[in-house]
Amino acid sequence: SSLMMEFQRRGHDVFVIAADDDGKHPEIVFEKGIKILRVPSLSLFGKSKLVKGLSNVLLPYLYKRALKKHRIKLDFDLILMPTPPITLIDVVLWIKKRSKGKLYLILRDIFPQNAVDLKMMNPNSFIYSFFRKKEVKLYEASDMIGCMSQANIDFVKKHNPELDAKKLHLLPNWADLDEIDEVDLNATKQQYGLQDKIVAIFGGNMGKPQKLENIVNLAKRCQDVDDLVFFLVGKGTEKERIFRMVKNLGLKNIILKDSLPKNEYNNILRIADIGLISLSEDFTIPNYPSKVLAYYQFKKPVLASVDLNTDFGTMQEKIKCGYWSEAGNVEAFKENLLKLYHDKKLREELGKNGYDYLKSYLTTEVAYETIMENI
Repeated sequence: SSLMMEFQRRGHDVFVIAADDDGKHPEIVFEKGIKILRVPSLSLFGKSKLVKGLSNVLLPYLYKRALKKHRIKLDFDLILMPTPPITLIDVVLWIKKRSKGKLYLILRDIFPQNAVDLKMMNPNSFIYSFFRKKEVKLYEASDMIGCMSQANIDFVKKHNPELDAKKLHLLPNWADLDEIDEVDLNATKQQYGLQDKIVAIFGGNMGKPQKLENIVNLAKRCQDVDDLVFFLVGKGTEKERIFRMVKNLGLKNIILKDSLPKNEYNNILRIADIGLISLSEDFTIPNYPSKVLAYYQFKKPVLASVDLNTDFGTMQEKIKCGYWSEAGNVEAFKENLLKLYHDKKLREELGKNGYDYLKSYLTTEVAYETIMENI
């Protein structure tokens, strides 16, 4: 990731261990001076919840075996662990004990509560208590915990009163500001028939958390707006169902694509006018959808439909980079969409605000400095 590159650029000796879910990579590689150990695993991103769950549980054993097999010297000063999956705590504790390094937790998902919210897990089940114990162990073992937003910090404090709250601080998600190649976009417009269209794009995971029905229902209400097109790109557990739903409703204003190579997706982002964010209204945990960073980078105004427990909407208001409404309220969603649809100057202004915010607060350099300051 760009964060590891930043550590390396600042003179640190960086080692990365990562899951290789298709088993197609060599186990040890050097990329731009960083040693990477890829561990073949069951699919972490597959369709089956069972396979996904099982691979997360097996991962620490596979990591430990790979570290031993390749005789990796456990002499780390700093161990960075992002979530998900929280099951990695078992192998991380083993590394921490041997290396006496500090553990910094990059808290991205608050699991298992998010699975309970989405009715994918019963709070009274054995599996919930198994994962909840891992979560408690994870917070306890971490020397510092970087959270995505203030609401996340408050949530972790409230639900883990025994935790030393001094460990918690803000570490917003970061983006690498790539140089954006200027390419002729007419070809992309023609390829998808988007000449003279206003394009609202959603790119990313299509799972339960994103509840894409909210966007499909919005498109359904906007069929009378001739030159408005919804472009949905991604993969995930709900993709097939969403594709079927669009087909059954016979919606002509939605273009659906499987995940695309980054440069192709970037071209579509370039010609898009509005970036869409959707979160399920069932969440009790505050989420921060990281796909928004691509919208900021490409100066797109953000149109969000989110639950009331996240502070994402109010953060957008503060940045003045878009509009948000409560998930499930399609009327308010449509009203906000039409504000952006009718006003090109407004779209440009909000898009620029998002870009300026990204440049000032959400760069890899800022993330690196936040981690080093706190550790």
